[in-house]
Amino acid sequence: MKPYVKLSEAVMPDGTVYSLHKHDGKFYLKYNGYELMSTALTFSEQLLADLGCARLLEGKPSRPAHPRILIGGLGLGFTLKRTLELVGSPATVDVAELMPPLIEWNRTFLVEHNGPLLEDPRTSIVQGDLFDIISSTPKASYDALLLDIDNTPDDLITSGNARLYSPGFLDKLRQTITPTGRIAYWLSEPAPKFRKLLIKAGFQIEEHAAKPHEKSKRARHCIYVATRKN
Repeated sequence: MKPYVKLSEAVMPDGTVYSLHKHDGKFYLKYNGYELMSTALTFSEQLLADLGCARLLEGKPSRPAHPRILIGGLGLGFTLKRTLELVGSPATVDVAELMPPLIEWNRTFLVEHNGPLLEDPRTSIVQGDLFDIISSTPKASYDALLLDIDNTPDDLITSGNARLYSPGFLDKLRQTITPTGRIAYWLSEPAPKFRKLLIKAGFQIEEHAAKPHEKSKRARHCIYVATRKN
């Protein structure tokens, strides 16, 4: 059996340990020793881009001349890669990533898998907390927000992420997208309480089952697509 090779490790200020591993040609991101994501299972991350950017793929006049997308959470780069494939040029794809090591690993180790995504002229990487970034973003700045931050609002990656699901922040998100914009959330499983919160915040919700792999028999993940109520 081929061994797992630890490529790099980083300890965050709160003590959280992130590590990147390689096994049999695939990369695995671990969080405090638990597998968080890998290059073996990327279908749902790509579907997040497909669903969140769907309106941007429609023909004119509905398609923005220069679409602007914000991705919350770089991860291993697969949502970014798919978004760049979909939106064409001109476009602006901002990526908010809290963890500096993930940005560095995408520029180094993961270039082998995804290529130099971060060097694409349409891509802008913003290292920081999504809460702070959105809080300082003007109204109607983005045509799509693609958010892959936590497993669910009840299963947070960091405790500070709880404020990303507060009524005040959800209202700010609603103002940040254009009137016809979309917010797509990746969730490890359906989150009925969160769905109710989004509806209360003034969104219409579509729920899409998402397979971890295209050939998976079971769709255990979920993507919520939120649009502003008229």
